[in-house]
Amino acid sequence: MTAPEPVSKSLSVNNPSSANSSNNSATGLDKLLELTKEDMSRINDLILAEAHSSVDMIPKLAKHLIDSGGKRIRPMLTCATARLCGYQGLDHIPLATSIEFLHTATLLHDDVVDESDMRRGKKTARLLWGNQASVLVGDYLLGQSFKIMVSVGSLEALKILSNASAIIAEGEVMQLAATNNPEISEDDYMAVINSKTAALFVAAAELGAVVSNRPEKERDALKQYGENLGIVFQLVDDALDYHGKAAELGKDVGDDFREGKITLPVILAYQQGTDQEQKFWQKTLGEGNIEENDLQQAIDLTTKYATHEETMARARNFGEKARISLEIFPDNQWKDALLHVVDFCIERGN
Repeated sequence: MTAPEPVSKSLSVNNPSSANSSNNSATGLDKLLELTKEDMSRINDLILAEAHSSVDMIPKLAKHLIDSGGKRIRPMLTCATARLCGYQGLDHIPLATSIEFLHTATLLHDDVVDESDMRRGKKTARLLWGNQASVLVGDYLLGQSFKIMVSVGSLEALKILSNASAIIAEGEVMQLAATNNPEISEDDYMAVINSKTAALFVAAAELGAVVSNRPEKERDALKQYGENLGIVFQLVDDALDYHGKAAELGKDVGDDFREGKITLPVILAYQQGTDQEQKFWQKTLGEGNIEENDLQQAIDLTTKYATHEETMARARNFGEKARISLEIFPDNQWKDALLHVVDFCIERGN
């Protein structure tokens, strides 16, 4: 399937190969950006075409998020894994585009649920157009995602992506249920990030093997790579919320704290904390009673118990698992690029 010509050029799309080129933390992506440059150009054209609508608000709101500087790691994973498996066709282009639309739809919905004001350093769509418009445009993009999936004609690919969509939604509900409860277990936390974040990485990586008609062993290896990479990505994000910078996060430091999200740094600090410290977490995250200096106290407590270091240690462990999963593939430039993606994700938190 060849990507159609864009209906309108009014919806511009950042070229990922040039995004963040001055950012040292992005160097781990350089190889992948270069190798997928041609494929990502086709994906950008398809994004332009499929995000177009005669309803003026849809392309405007979609443009705001799509053009806001995301690195597009997930569709690049589909491109890279397909090429790693020796695929020479073009069906991975619509499938990777479908992945990006699905991801974009979840971001719009997430910002409404979380009442977020910033996304990748810009005001969220819900702040500019309102919650109702954000949810409905998210639904539109989700619909477009499934339309693109079906166009490929692969029942197996449709099964993978529809299953991922359901798992992601389930993860969001799980996270909502865990919000404001600092006593949740690490197992519950891992279940949330496996569903909320890792599921789409799994789908993005597995599709490369599916479109290439590779054996089950290679599919499983790429699923393991995607799962572990997704966990690394989320662990690092959660660590940075207390010890990062807004520029690294694309949002304000402490957003998770203000939204009452229970992440691994909080769980570790709570488990080791004194009675008084646990009461602090219950007051702020449990009851939502956050005062002016509470974020700094939360940062101090996570520093006291070295939760950033512990979270990053776990991220590196999952990163090593991601690397090991690629050992069954022959050494080549695509495998090397995928290994560098693991380095990139971890280096964000160092």
